[in-house]
Amino acid sequence: MNYIPLSDYKRKWIFTHQSLPIPEQDLAEIKPMTETRAAQLWQEFISKDSPTPDHFGKQDWPTHQNVWTQRLVWQHAWDNDDDLPEDFVSNFPWEDNITVYFCYDKHNIVETRWGVFKQYWKNFLFYDDKPILIGRRRKEVAMFEQSGEVVIGQRD
Repeated sequence: MNYIPLSDYKRKWIFTHQSLPIPEQDLAEIKPMTETRAAQLWQEFISKDSPTPDHFGKQDWPTHQNVWTQRLVWQHAWDNDDDLPEDFVSNFPWEDNITVYFCYDKHNIVETRWGVFKQYWKNFLFYDDKPILIGRRRKEVAMFEQSGEVVIGQRD
């Protein structure tokens, strides 16, 4: 089994918070991974050694400056109740049905579709301590920072 029910997810409140409601049919598209599956994905695509973004070492691709090509601000859109900024979205030429992984840490990854992420991005960013967005079989990547900025690039 790769997923746990959203009702059992320790951070389920970010998707069920009354200030940012998500309809039931879209909640079904938000799939928290089991700790075991999350750890496998993290080791395969993020880091073999570091359990959280705060522990990334020089061997981890997110610390390589050549990965990151652009820095944008997302906080303004959050504060003004706007959509995910177009200057961000334009860096991800993905169809809405592409599977994406929002990676908080080694044991905490949520799978969804790109279209769902774009629509409910604020829910995902309730925790904004360097989560990484990657797409299945895609090189484009983003890492969100608590400063309200996001770095965008291409992973190795």
